Amino acid sequence: MPSSYQAPKRGDFIRETTVSQSADTNLAKDTATVQKLMDMKGGGVFTVRPEDTIAEAVVILRDKRIGALVVADETGAMQGILSERDIVRKLAETPGQTLPQTVSENMTREVVTCAPGDPLVTILQRMTEGRFRHMPVVADGQLVGIVTIGDVVNFRLKELEHEALQLKQMIVG
Repeated sequence: MPSSYQAPKRGDFIRETTVSQSADTNLAKDTATVQKLMDMKGGGVFTVRPEDTIAEAVVILRDKRIGALVVADETGAMQGILSERDIVRKLAETPGQTLPQTVSENMTREVVTCAPGDPLVTILQRMTEGRFRHMPVVADGQLVGIVTIGDVVNFRLKELEHEALQLKQMIVG
């Protein structure tokens, strides 16, 4: 007895599908961290003492071509941070009287810090939300470095250049 033909139905053939783009393939497996940035940049930190004058701090900022100094006591414990922005605010408040003032009178005491294992994306968000550009890096209670918003942006641009080059090489073969 001949059997009648039936056209295949949905689900008769289960095909394995592949996806070229997914959340898993688009997210980096190794998240960029503060430590990776510091490995590339180095961990040098310039400090100033709380009893130093603003005039002394300004000379260091100029000579080192930096935008902030970590304020540390004689034991090396962080007391605050002094940025160009702190100095400019004080100059506006006390014109002609700012340079002889002490660092401790003008520094930011509530310092937002990060750890070497923190993701750079998180650091960038914290800097943007807090409207500051310098973040000391602290590990086991010790100051080990400082990252700037420029460091983070530069690091990410290099990562994007590397990713673009990899994609070009993959396409070309």
